[in-house]
Parts: sequence; C-alpha cells; structure tokens
Amino acid sequence: MNFTRVGAIVLRQFYLMRGSPARVFPLFAWIAIDIVLWGFITRYLNSVAQTGFDFVPALLGAVLLWNFLTRVMQGVTLAFFEDVWSRNFLNFFATPLRISEYLTGLVATGIITSLLGLAVMLALAFAAFGLSFAAYGLAMAPFLFVLFLSGIALGVFGSALVLRLGPASEWLIWPIPTLVSPFAGVFYPIGVLPIWMQYVSKALPPSYVFEGMRAITAGQPTPWAILGWGAALACAYVALACWTFSAVYRTAIRSGLIARYSAESVA
Repeated sequence: MNFTRVGAIVLRQFYLMRGSPARVFPLFAWIAIDIVLWGFITRYLNSVAQTGFDFVPALLGAVLLWNFLTRVMQGVTLAFFEDVWSRNFLNFFATPLRISEYLTGLVATGIITSLLGLAVMLALAFAAFGLSFAAYGLAMAPFLFVLFLSGIALGVFGSALVLRLGPASEWLIWPIPTLVSPFAGVFYPIGVLPIWMQYVSKALPPSYVFEGMRAITAGQPTPWAILGWGAALACAYVALACWTFSAVYRTAIRSGLIARYSAESVA
C-alpha cells in the first residue's frame, strides 16, 4: 500500500472543504441542532420527573454517541459521493491507485471529520448542559471505538451499494442510521423490543455499546464481556464491508459498468 496515494485522497477532501465553506457547515450544524434540541428535552424531563433520575447522561449522552456513529458513516460516504458527483471516480482508477488505497483514504477522511464533529459535540454538550464524559476517562475509548468501526462498516457498505446501483441510489444511503437506530436501542433497553427485533439487535455492534453505557450511568461496572463481543462483530463487519466494496468494484471493471457510471445509472 502506498500511503502517498492514500494521503492524496485525504488531501483532495481537504482542498474541497477549504474552498467551499458550504461543505464544512453541515458537519457541525446538524450536530448543534440535535444537541440543543435533546438537551432541552432532557432538562424538561428532569424538571417534571419525580424519580430523581438524571436524563442528561441517559438521553443526551445517547444522542451524542449516535451522532458520532452517523458522522463517521457520513464522513466515508460523503468523500465517496464527492467523487461520484464530480464524475471523478473513473479518473482515479485510470491511475495506479489501488482499491485498498482508495478505501483507506475514505476511512481516513471519515476519521478526521468525525473527530472534529465529536470535539464540537462534547464542547457544546458540556458548555450548554453540563454533560461531561471526563468522569469515565479512558473507559469511554472502547465504546467510541466500537461505534467508530460500526460507522466505517456502514459507510463502506453504503458506498459499495451506490457503486453497484449507480448515483441515483444515493437516497438509499441517507436513511441507514435512522433505520438501524430502533434496533440498536439508542434510547431504551433492548429488552423492551419484540423478540424478533432483539435477535436483530444482537447482530448490531452499537446495541452492545448503548447497553453498556446504560449500565455505567446506572452505577454498574463496565460490562467488558458484551463490549468485547460488540467489538468483534464490528471488526467482522468492517472486513465484510471492505470485501463487498472490492467485489463490487471488480464486477464493475469486468462488466464495463465503471465506464458507464453516470448520475442516471440504477441497475
């Protein structure tokens, strides 16, 4: 793998953002809206609840973590879509660039943009609503790691889907986090779901993260066992997503689809 080529993929995204503030604004605008909206909801629930339960870490913390996963996924897919929208995808592979180098560049872009978004979310949640994860220290790292891997897997798989079906299938990608969230148990325990939904939840790495976070906020010890299982699933899904993207790319090369790749192709 040539890391100079990987760096070139990342550098291209940097130049795109530097030259267009409109591309940077959405990275933070929707995050801020979600944090403010859910922050005031949790304050209201704290004011009317008689149980003494603190809704801020339970709900606002869940929103923050789920937004992190979404930003990771969108960091990968948006970098890919930029190449699709500009009809630049074919040009990349007229060069010696390997598919592994291209995917690594997309993932690196997702890492950078998601970390920037996470920093903004943490700062805003702490400044406006006093939510801080500092008390958990390094114990938060495994939770973020699993969410990060899950976002990468969703982003790479979504990019593979658009590569196979064409740019017009882009609308299939944006709802993915919304469709996954009911099964992931972002705001409620998995046990309240119907049995068939619980089976789906057990196959989703984020569900282990949110179950673990609820255990910590309830004063229980960190459930390392279920978190480890979530991490193993996330690693497997990343490998599967990368294999899927590579397989779709090889199919596109053999069939000539990549040469006909246009905004209208859906097949």
